[in-house]
Amino acid sequence: MNAPHTPTDEAGWRRRLASEANNRAWSLSEQSTRTPGEDQEMLDAAHASVHLWRAIGNEKNFALGHLLLGQVHALLGHASDAIAHATLAYDYFTGHDSEAWEVAICHAVMANAAHCAGSAAQHATHYASAEQRIAALPDPEDRAILLATLRVVPKPT
Repeated sequence: MNAPHTPTDEAGWRRRLASEANNRAWSLSEQSTRTPGEDQEMLDAAHASVHLWRAIGNEKNFALGHLLLGQVHALLGHASDAIAHATLAYDYFTGHDSEAWEVAICHAVMANAAHCAGSAAQHATHYASAEQRIAALPDPEDRAILLATLRVVPKPT
């Protein structure tokens, strides 16, 4: 006979699935090219991650989800969604006591969303800030992770 399903079990499964969906969406978002099927998988994974975190996560988890959605929507050319999600994340991380890498990646995603929306000035400003903040990160692994995101953001002209 199976043991009864508990809320702790459910939270553990949601956390695992949310993390896997998040990691898959970020991995796809870092690719220089994707097939249409991968684009759809990236979008689905990002939304699944946010949905799962909403039930078990905290405000920071949800802000990280908006950050991911901002990046994914920018990569897919969905300007209004990209700006909306990226701005929610940016406002959260710049309005709280956040880690340097969190603010740096917010600038990278804001740059991508601004580029998608055709805002050259915001694109250039956020891109330059992302570059500076990523270069200043003390951990080489953190820098490498964030550079993988910045690599897919078009450079300002």
